[in-house]
Amino acid sequence: MEDIRFIQGVAYIIFTIFLTLILYGYIIHLYRSEKKGERDYEKYAKMALDDELDSPPVDKRDEKEREKKLKRSSE
Repeated sequence: MEDIRFIQGVAYIIFTIFLTLILYGYIIHLYRSEKKGERDYEKYAKMALDDELDSPPVDKRDEKEREKKLKRSSE
């Protein structure tokens, strides 16, 4: 019985460290992508405040970009 508790404790610590590393990796990814100018996450934060049906979309997409995505998904 004591061996099982020890294994559970070690597994819990390893799993917690693993999830912490994933969380920090995600935070770094968000920070870098906003710093490079790939995304502006403040626009997405404002979306929660401005959630009317007639509000403008957060990101505008061109037709060419949409066609590329459809073409990739069909292949």
